[in-house]
Parts: sequence; structure tokens; C-alpha cells
Amino acid sequence: MTLPSYAFLGPSGTFTEAALFAMVAADEVEAVPMIDVPAALAAVRDGSVDFAVVAIENTVEGGVTATLDTLATGEPLVILGEVLLPVSFELVVQPGTALADIASISAHSHGLNQCRRWLAASLPGAVQIAASSNAAAAEELAAGGGGFEAALAPPGLGARLGLEVLASGVADNAHAATRFVKVGRPTEVPPATGADKTTLAICLPDDRAGALLAMLEQFAARGVNLSRIESRPLSGRPGEYSFSVDALAHIDEPRMAEVLMGLRRTHPSVIFLGSYPAASGYPTPVAPGTSEEDFADARAWVRGLRAGRH
Repeated sequence: MTLPSYAFLGPSGTFTEAALFAMVAADEVEAVPMIDVPAALAAVRDGSVDFAVVAIENTVEGGVTATLDTLATGEPLVILGEVLLPVSFELVVQPGTALADIASISAHSHGLNQCRRWLAASLPGAVQIAASSNAAAAEELAAGGGGFEAALAPPGLGARLGLEVLASGVADNAHAATRFVKVGRPTEVPPATGADKTTLAICLPDDRAGALLAMLEQFAARGVNLSRIESRPLSGRPGEYSFSVDALAHIDEPRMAEVLMGLRRTHPSVIFLGSYPAASGYPTPVAPGTSEEDFADARAWVRGLRAGRH
């Protein structure tokens, strides 16, 4: 039997690989490492793989722009699930290297940013070199290349590569976490669980005072809460932006369906990026008057008025 294939930010040992195996057992998939997020999502679009697992948000830097922008352009893709992974690093070096010997350090740009204060305090003079992934930086250090003396690596990877760990639990925020999503080609939306998210990319109809408020009112009027909203610049249109949104509701729920219909009527571009179970698993509070039963009752009342029943 052919196993489903999953693209992820490689090489082996990245946090993204750990997120993949938190979603599905390692022996139940073919894991395919990729050089970066756009390459992983492109592999899903062209059918080279079935799915991709990519980082979409972290608690220090916010949205992962490479993911948000790549999802919002090109052939349609949808998010099918998510997982939240705690993130901290190990400072790894070639054996025999002391802290005082470190003149430069490498990691993924998000890793460097998540350890900004720690690096300023512990390695104030070290040059920071961005790598394609944290695991790639550690592998390059182990191979003796790269021109840097240290790397920030996922826990356990340094020992596996024969590197020495000078510090563990490296992070500015002890509760730092990254949210990863499973992405696939459009398919039938999984059923609502009562603890769901819907992700959208929305362009405003015009640049005027109140345009963003009018968009947000589509959600507020129907009792749909937003857990994330970020502006993203529109390519080739300086000063114009789209908005990436996570709404705490499912397309199967009437309140979310009516939001989508309202946005479709009033906005030039609304990209549906999936309704899927939220990693928290916490049931979404439903405001009075916005439950499925409330919408059904309101529709029945209008039908009755049309039929002369008052």
C-alpha cells in the first residue's frame, strides 16, 4: 500500500518534522524534506506530494509570512488541521568550543528572533546568520562548513550529529510555541467539531475610512470571534493590503456561512483557506442569538411571514 506523502521544512530534525509526527505516526507516512515553505506548498499544488506541514504562526514573531503569502496566491490550497508545538533551542557547537570562542551563530530567522534577548545577553558580539532551517544550520556546523561556530538547534539534534550542547532551554519566552498546519488540495470540508477555526484571506473593496470596520462587522454582527487578524501587502500595489484572518467557527455553522456570504457580496476577493479542528480543542463559545437553532428559528419565522403566518 502506498503511504500518503507529506512535505515539510527539512532536513530531518526540524520542528516542522516534529509537528508532522505529532499529527500522524512516522510509520504511516512518507516524509519528504523541502528547502523552504514555498517549495513544500508548491509540491502539494503540483501533486508531487499529498500534503504539507508548515509553520503558520508563533507566539513571539506572529504570523509566518512565507506561509500566509504562499497560501493566499496561486492554485487553491486548504488547511486541514493544526497542531501547537512548544519551541525552545539548544546552543550547539563543535566539541571543544567554548562560549568565548563563538563569533557567529546560525539558525532560521524565526529561531534567531525567538532568542533575541538571550543572544544579546549571552553572545552580545556574535554575528547572526540566517539559515533555511534550524536543523540545516546544525547539520552545516557538524559538517564543518558555514563559517560559524555555533547554531541554535531543536532539542536532541546536536547530540545526534555529534555536536556539544553548551546550553539548553534557550528561549526568550519559556512558553514559546509555534502553530503548524496540515495543508492539502481542496476537498470536502471535514465536519464541524464545535471547536473549529476558519482561515480566510480578504481584500478590502476600497481604501477609505471605515473599510476595515465594515469587514469586521460581518463577523461581529453574527457573533463570530476572530483569534488572529494580520495585514499583508498586496504584491505590486504599494500601500494596499489584504487581511489574513482566523475565525473561531466552521463553515457548516450558519453564523460562519452567513459571514462568508456577506463577505462575498461586499469584497472583491475572499479566499477560503479551510475550516478545521482547532488545536486547543476548547469548545467555541456561541453568543446568544447566533446558534444553529437560532438561525433555523429565524429562517422558519421568515418563511411563515411569506406564507401569511404572523
